[in-house]
Amino acid sequence: MDKQLIFNFKTDISRININTKLNNPFAASIPEIAIVATTEFQEYIATESMKWNHDFHIQKGKMFGILVIQKEDYTYGYLGTYSGKFPKNIKGHKFVPSVFDDSVGDFFINKGMTELSEIGSQIKNSDSPSEITSLIETRKQKSISLQQRLFENYNFLNLSGKEKSLLEIFKSSSHGKPPVAAGECAAPKLLQYAIEHQLKPIALSEFWWGKSIKNKEREHRAFYPACKDRCRPILEYMLEDTELFNRRAQ
Repeated sequence: MDKQLIFNFKTDISRININTKLNNPFAASIPEIAIVATTEFQEYIATESMKWNHDFHIQKGKMFGILVIQKEDYTYGYLGTYSGKFPKNIKGHKFVPSVFDDSVGDFFINKGMTELSEIGSQIKNSDSPSEITSLIETRKQKSISLQQRLFENYNFLNLSGKEKSLLEIFKSSSHGKPPVAAGECAAPKLLQYAIEHQLKPIALSEFWWGKSIKNKEREHRAFYPACKDRCRPILEYMLEDTELFNRRAQ
């Protein structure tokens, strides 16, 4: 385990009432301990972002998340990460990484994306309508195949230590198949890391950082519940607690 990814609290949390059961990721209420961790993590982002050649307040903002965990010695800390992918020029050494390892299958995802890009260039440079039609269909089929293989290699653990791919998780849900970018949200990343390293999940929160979008549907530093389309089947599986998500959000 990379202990450098665990943040230790700077704040005195001795007087905070800490529940032993994880809060509902889809509810609006946030435990006090998660608010404290989020405040500290936001301070970390504000400091680190000064080193980045990327300003989330000018360019599109991003969802981040924290997970308060209990360590083997029964002390508390927290993990932090972001949803989706970071711009390649940003080095986030303290962020929990993606569940998917892009080196799998001899970097099949990178090679596949390069191939799709090359087909796109061929389409752009072709003067033959029939060739363009054929290339578009080829690109479509290769894209579907690549997405399928990608989902087969996103593997999540539940609290019992059982592993399933995204395809298996969504197949047994009402969603049927995973949407694009499923598995890259902050909550599943954080929980996967915690379960892998025997860290007990205590409290979870997700928040928006940076430029607001869509008529302020996302505002800087504001908390937001986990997304239902991408995350609900994954989190239900990982936490083995469908009752948690079926209860009315308080």
